[in-house]
Amino acid sequence: MLVGLNIAVLLVLIGILVKMQQKHFSFSKRVFTGLGFGILLGIAMQVIYGADSNVVAQTTDWYSIVGSGYVRLLMMIVIPLVMVSIIQSIINLEKSSELGKMSGWIIGILVATAMVAAVVGIGSSLAFDLNADQIEAGQAEQERGSFMEERLADVEGMSTPQKILQFIPANPFLDMTGDRATSTIAVVIFSAFIGIAVLGVRRKNPEQASVFIKGINAIYTVVMRIVTLVLRLTPFGIMGLMANTVAQTNVGGIMELGKFVMASYVALLVMFLLHLSLIALSGLNPLTYLKKVLPVLGFAFTSRSSAGTIPLNISAQKNSLGVDEGTANMSASFGATIGQNGCAGIYPAMLAVMIAPTVGIDPLSPGFLIQLILLVGISSFGVAGVGGGATFAALIVLSSMNLPVYLAGLLISVEPLIDMGRTALNVNGAMTSGTLTSRILGKFNYEMFNDKGAIDKDIAV
Repeated sequence: MLVGLNIAVLLVLIGILVKMQQKHFSFSKRVFTGLGFGILLGIAMQVIYGADSNVVAQTTDWYSIVGSGYVRLLMMIVIPLVMVSIIQSIINLEKSSELGKMSGWIIGILVATAMVAAVVGIGSSLAFDLNADQIEAGQAEQERGSFMEERLADVEGMSTPQKILQFIPANPFLDMTGDRATSTIAVVIFSAFIGIAVLGVRRKNPEQASVFIKGINAIYTVVMRIVTLVLRLTPFGIMGLMANTVAQTNVGGIMELGKFVMASYVALLVMFLLHLSLIALSGLNPLTYLKKVLPVLGFAFTSRSSAGTIPLNISAQKNSLGVDEGTANMSASFGATIGQNGCAGIYPAMLAVMIAPTVGIDPLSPGFLIQLILLVGISSFGVAGVGGGATFAALIVLSSMNLPVYLAGLLISVEPLIDMGRTALNVNGAMTSGTLTSRILGKFNYEMFNDKGAIDKDIAV
């Protein structure tokens, strides 16, 4: 009875969002209305039933059809979108050398900002005097620690060259299933080879290349139409995701680890401001940028999936920010697995500084800090763009520095809350790299960036 009532409330709120769409409210307003509805609905369930009640568990199962269902639809189109977008971007280049410049700038900015994020994470840990000894471990935390030690076996024996080798696709069709943490980057590499091969064919057999290019352009048009149809569901998906997140949040755990949560969000905010500073230094208005990326960041925050945000990321860069198509496709794809500022930058650095004193290491020693920052830069390649990527990055960094990984399990109760902010920062880092690269290469559309109404018209309907 109570579960049915909760479902009815969700359906009423969905109806309100549908009415807003019919009355042509802007896409941003609908997204943030959905976000607000989700927060209020989650708080109501938390207060009335309690986070651990059976009613909440059953209700969130039904709400997942809306929230997690939307994420699944986005994940459904990620690989086709990445593959076709990369191929189409390359075959539209005048010279293959342009691909090298574009990729170099995007990856360079992503990795450089990840290393800066590590410095920010270190500073925040030291400023808040975080120490893993201060946290008590319960059964759930101990189980999480054991799980992380088991995961360590997957990466502990791998050298840096072997980790880099994981990016190269041995079976691209297997990677299209998302089988590995580096599957997205492997698909990007495979797609790049196809695009470069077409450029070579175009020079020698232009007629055959023309047939292939027409086919790719047709497929791209269809895929982008699918993307548009899915993205129209964003306000509903965000509402379902946020309602579930808030309803199931362990308030007691947050209070117990409040110091770490606060330190994490201070670091995330500082890094976000640094992103805006880079936008400002490039000659663009950071407030205009912020207004245009907020809907994307809102979804990243609630979904906790950098990979799932790729379609929204590409759409916003192309249709709102004025980034050229090739750079938007590349930066969104690379940014989902390389140089994630939150998951691969701030988080492992904070854990390392917290855990170091427990084994007698001075976290302020120059040797420790330099090693940590360099390892963050190296390990920021190939972090999975879905939930759990931060754990993978932490395993690599902590094991490489001979620090006990099980202590990271102490943060399990607040992990989802912090992961929301980390994912939003990851996605903003990808969008920042695309904006800066497009600006550097002289392909940026200033008129679109300064147009306050510039948005994907199909999605806005």
